[in-house]
Amino acid sequence: MTLTKAELIDAVYEKVGFSKKEAADLVELVFESMKEELCKGGSIKISGFGKFRVRGKKARMGRNPQTGEAMVISARKVLTFTPSRILRDGINGKSTAMPSSVGDDHPEDDDDAEESNS
Repeated sequence: MTLTKAELIDAVYEKVGFSKKEAADLVELVFESMKEELCKGGSIKISGFGKFRVRGKKARMGRNPQTGEAMVISARKVLTFTPSRILRDGINGKSTAMPSSVGDDHPEDDDDAEESNS
């Protein structure tokens, strides 16, 4: 399942109690702030979540996969994400201290909870 911006807005609306417009404005403001920082070449560190970083890649030799012809792949910037240990452990089921998720609508999780209560 993919969490969309609309679902994030709905979660803020339901959990925080803002109006839909206020929730949308807040989510949009967060994303705009993140985009601005990354476009300036900065990084974003969110405690308990991870770090977004813009990294430069040098020009290098490559091959055109259709023709096999050698060509130069130009230098460029790429966005990388490194998850925090807390997030990584939570994904791998090693931590019970994961914060409640925004989209708690995972029916497969409900089956596991019922089985462990039996």
